[in-house]
Amino acid sequence: MIVYDLECRSARHRFEGWFKSSDDFARQQERGLLCCPQCGTDEVEKALQAPRLTRKGNQRSEPVPTRAPQPPAAPAAPVASVPLPPQAVELIHKLATMQAEALKDSRYVGRNFAEDARAMHYGEREHEVIHGEASAEQAQELIEEGIAVAALPFPVVPPESAN
Repeated sequence: MIVYDLECRSARHRFEGWFKSSDDFARQQERGLLCCPQCGTDEVEKALQAPRLTRKGNQRSEPVPTRAPQPPAAPAAPVASVPLPPQAVELIHKLATMQAEALKDSRYVGRNFAEDARAMHYGEREHEVIHGEASAEQAQELIEEGIAVAALPFPVVPPESAN
């Protein structure tokens, strides 16, 4: 998987996209399949980003300093600038329902997701189905360690008791 920082040309909204390969990104861009999640434009391009230097698998990374709390996000903008066809709306509702059903038996672990998934993988704690938050870098590291992870298509509202 390749993670790109993307940006819409009109308003310069930045967001992240995961692709199988750079060719996959190019094909999706050519077909107009990429759109800005904030304003809905399909004029999306790669944003400038610093190169990622990978470390050897046997090296531990230094702890990443925690960021200051971010202000609450603005209300979600529509995904598209025009009304979606009824079939698309129905599909989105079905996907959201399937995700909610899949998460019924899963425990929300918040920002501890990568740490908890790693501990279960290496036998340091009991296995269970969990979901939570991980950065793109954390998700990539888990994948490189052979730990299965999947991004959820819709945001999950964390329970009040989670970290």
